[in-house]
Amino acid sequence: MKIRPLPGPVNELLNQVGASPRLVAHLALTHELALCIVQRLAEQWPGLEYDRQAVLFGAATHDIGKTCCPEELTGPGKRHERVGEELLLRAGFRPEDARFARTHGQCCRESPLEDLLVALADTAWKGKRDNALEDALVERISRASGEEPWRVYLVLDDLIMALGHEADARLDWQRQHPV
Repeated sequence: MKIRPLPGPVNELLNQVGASPRLVAHLALTHELALCIVQRLAEQWPGLEYDRQAVLFGAATHDIGKTCCPEELTGPGKRHERVGEELLLRAGFRPEDARFARTHGQCCRESPLEDLLVALADTAWKGKRDNALEDALVERISRASGEEPWRVYLVLDDLIMALGHEADARLDWQRQHPV
């Protein structure tokens, strides 16, 4: 299982805010899946326009608010979403990048493609499927690429299935890191 390091500025911020090893591991896993997703989209639809760097940043920071809400690292809760956005803004990140901390758990058909892709990375790393999210992605990519929705669905389904193959190994790897 290959997991590339998080971008330098993200690592620095995680160190500054005292992110737990488990949170860093989760963000690294989500970032790794985002890398795989944007690579596959570039191969399939090279003309598809979206901000790839924003997707990667969003995947690497989406749960940063859990540094202030550690109970949400192992339990349910959404407070980390607002807190994470505020933390990123205070750290000097742009609002259009900080938003992923708030939007990763509440995507809908009207969400920007970047937000949907961050949500997909955060869902797919553990082998989970989300039909509403996948339908929104199919619709958005089909509209932007001109590809028939059924063809987009087949590509996305193959991608999500492939990402799910290592889900158990990723879950085990994440569990090895202390909360």
